[in-house]
Amino acid sequence: MIYNLLKFLHLLGAILMGAGLVAVWMADLRSRQLRELLPFAEAVRNIAVCYDGLVVPGALLLLASGVWMITNFYGGWAFLDIPWLAGMVVLFLAEFIEGNTITRLYFMRLRRMTQRALAEGRFTPELEHERGKLVPSFTHFLDLPALTLIIALGALKPGSWTLFIAGSALAVVIASTLTVLIPRLYPWSASGAR
Repeated sequence: MIYNLLKFLHLLGAILMGAGLVAVWMADLRSRQLRELLPFAEAVRNIAVCYDGLVVPGALLLLASGVWMITNFYGGWAFLDIPWLAGMVVLFLAEFIEGNTITRLYFMRLRRMTQRALAEGRFTPELEHERGKLVPSFTHFLDLPALTLIIALGALKPGSWTLFIAGSALAVVIASTLTVLIPRLYPWSASGAR
C-alpha cells in the first residue's frame, strides 16, 4: 500500500512539474512575441506564477517521494546499479539544481527588471540585455527535453545506459537548436519594443 501511495505522489509530482514547465515555456514564448510593455510584463509574471505554483511544488513532491521509494524499495545506494533509475536520479538532480539556480534566478531577475521598466514606462537597455542572454535560454529550453527523457527512462526501464546517453545527447541538441532558433523567430530588442 505504501509503495502505491508513493508511486501516486511521484506521478502527481511529475504531472505538476510537467504542467508547470509547459506553462513556463508557453509564457516565455509569448513574452518573446510581445512588443508592448504591459502584456510583456503580464507574460513575465505568468512565468513566475507557473514556476513557483507548479514546477517547484512538483519537483519537491518528486524529490520526497523518489527518495522514500529508493530508500525503502530499491535498496538505497543500490539504485546506482539500475541504469534507468540511476539515470532518472542524475537527470532529476541536474535539472533540480539548474532549475533553482540558473533558470529560476534568471526569470526572477527578468521579473524585477520588468517591474523597473514598468515604473519607467518603457523597456530599458538592461531588460533588453537580460532578455538576450544565451545560457539561461539554453537551460530553460533544456527543461522539457530532460523531463521527457526522465519520463521515458521511468516508463521503459531499460537495462543499459544507451537510452540515457542517446536521450541526453538529443536533449542537448534540441535545447541548442531552440536557443538559436527561437530568438531568430522572435527577435527582441528595446529599440523595437514600445
